[in-house]
This record gives sequence, C-alpha cells and structure tokens, in this order.
Amino acid sequence: MKKLITACAIALLLAANSNVFASNPKVRMETTKGVVVIELYPDKAPKTVENFLRYVNEGKYDGTIFHRVIKRFMNQGGGFTPDFKKVETFAPIKNEADNGLKNKRGTIAMARTGDPHSATNQFFVNTVDNAFLDHTSKSSRGWGYCVFATVVDGMDVMDRIAKVKTGANGPFSKDVPMEEILIQKVSVIEEAAKSE
Repeated sequence: MKKLITACAIALLLAANSNVFASNPKVRMETTKGVVVIELYPDKAPKTVENFLRYVNEGKYDGTIFHRVIKRFMNQGGGFTPDFKKVETFAPIKNEADNGLKNKRGTIAMARTGDPHSATNQFFVNTVDNAFLDHTSKSSRGWGYCVFATVVDGMDVMDRIAKVKTGANGPFSKDVPMEEILIQKVSVIEEAAKSE
C-alpha cells in the first residue's frame, strides 16, 4: 500500500510539473523526393537552432534545392535556388560543434567555409557516420561541424536523394544532382515546450 501511495504521489507530481520536461521543436521538410521530419536540439546548439528556425520562419528554405549530394557521405542544401542563385543570408553564427553531438547517420549539421564560424543557411544531412567532421579542439582543424538536429522520420527520403546521379551544373564542377531535388516547403510543426 505504501508503494502504491508513493507511486501515485510521484505520478501526480510529474503531471503537475509536466512542463519541466520540455520537448524539442520539430520541423517538416517537404521535398520532391518525399517528406522529412526533423527534431532540433536547442539545449545543445541554441544559436544554431535559433538561426535555422529564423530561415524556416521567414520562408528562406522554401524553393531551394539540394545542390550537393555525395554518396556514402551527405546531402547538402538550403543555399541555392533551382537556377543556382544564392539565397540571401543573415550574419554568420558562432560554431557550436563543441556541444557533444556527433555527425552520425541521420544527424543534420551546418555547412560552412574554412572559417569555423562562417555558417549561415546551408545545412547537410549525414547519410553515414562521419566522425571526421566531429569537434576535437577549438583550432582551425579541430572545430568540426555543428550537429543541431536529427531526422526522426523520412530517412528513406534522404537515402533516395543520396542515390541520384550527380555531375557538373551551375557554378559547381561535380556532385550536383542531375535531377532537381527541390525543398518545396519547410515549416515548424511542433514548438518547443516551455519549461517553468
């Protein structure tokens, strides 16, 4: 009886404080290859998630393409229109790759130049485990690429994208899908729960 009362008390306490267990925001990405649902990690990469959601909420990803696809590596998109015009970007963000998240299959990370703190709008989906992209030190070689999200539904879509034929197109000499892979719309489907 004492165990039952204790269990009931814990259940009531959890129910009363359910907002303490904040859920992560989720976004829906509609592509010409299918729909993908992505879970974001604001607790691990707050600035990166805030940046990504700004692009989402302002419709900056709608009508962009996956412009770089490398088999057994990753699918990259978010930065170009189908006619290879660069999408207008906001200021670059600080690299948060030292957050403990790894570039495992299905995770999403920010693309950048050789400058560790140059990420803007382009992201990539790891289609295999890519440990060599992980943070190892706060040096030019060790910063790594910031993981900020995971595909929670639709990894089969990413696998279909990974299999398309690629070649030269637009300003790129290789790795461009020969069939247009359009990101039709990206929208928030679940806001982060507020903790109290």
